[in-house]
Amino acid sequence: MTDTAPGWELYRSFLAVVREGSLSGAARQLGLTQPTVGRHVDALEQTLGTALFTRSQGGLAPTELALALVPHAEAMSMAAEALQRAASGEAEEDRGTVRITASEMIGTEVLPPILARFRDDHPRIAVELVLSNRTDDLIRRDADIAIRMIRPTQSSLVARKVGTIALGLHAHKNLIQRFGMPLSVEDLTQCPIIGFDRESSIRRLKNLGGFPLSRELFTFRCDSDIGQFAALKAGVGFGMCQYPLARRYPDLVSVLPGTIEFELDVWIAMHEDLKTSRRMRLMFDHLAKEMAAYTRPPAENSTAKPGRK
Repeated sequence: MTDTAPGWELYRSFLAVVREGSLSGAARQLGLTQPTVGRHVDALEQTLGTALFTRSQGGLAPTELALALVPHAEAMSMAAEALQRAASGEAEEDRGTVRITASEMIGTEVLPPILARFRDDHPRIAVELVLSNRTDDLIRRDADIAIRMIRPTQSSLVARKVGTIALGLHAHKNLIQRFGMPLSVEDLTQCPIIGFDRESSIRRLKNLGGFPLSRELFTFRCDSDIGQFAALKAGVGFGMCQYPLARRYPDLVSVLPGTIEFELDVWIAMHEDLKTSRRMRLMFDHLAKEMAAYTRPPAENSTAKPGRK
């Protein structure tokens, strides 16, 4: 091993080779030539004094040491991306990049029109959206701003609770016509139910209305919220849905309201160091306002003045 610490450029190529499984794939991903990526890997191996890949029929296979280095290289990658976003616009100008993380459902069904309105007002700000149900760590700068359904606990974060989303059991009207409207929890045992596949996902739900939850209960199983919602809209079965989202789809009917339902708090969070960035403040405030409107009960929304919010 040499005394010179390898730079990010070498680890960037190394990480791309691990992800793509070949020099050619890594070169395409990075926009470099294959010989350049090869030289980066060779230089990193020379610096570390050990081989990082072995050739196999499927391409380049990472060694045990290489696999151990991957989490650290990914941390470097996220730090480099955060640095690039921070340098992409002056602090007091509405330009640059903002990276947002949100759950699958919020990111696909709720945020698009909200971000479109932001784009209309601030066309020079680029938006990156990460769809993930994981609680991405803003401390590590995986993202700049997060929309979360649990209260952030890190003291270095700026967090604002903007509302509460209620979820209840719903079904397509055609399914109701076929199976009838359940009048009790017991009636649901005769109905097709949409739910999760893995036990770890099932534990995300509470014991709703005394209704015992198990994998065997579900006749359609999917650990993706987007997949479950698509199945719900297609009439595959009875499933949980956000009330404000269900109101957008007239064919979805609420089932046993007040009995099988629960609530999720909605939080907007960002690292306190980003408060001085104008584009971050603009996005934070925009998301807080729009998500508050989304979570507001219909009666309150109906009293709002007409026109753009």
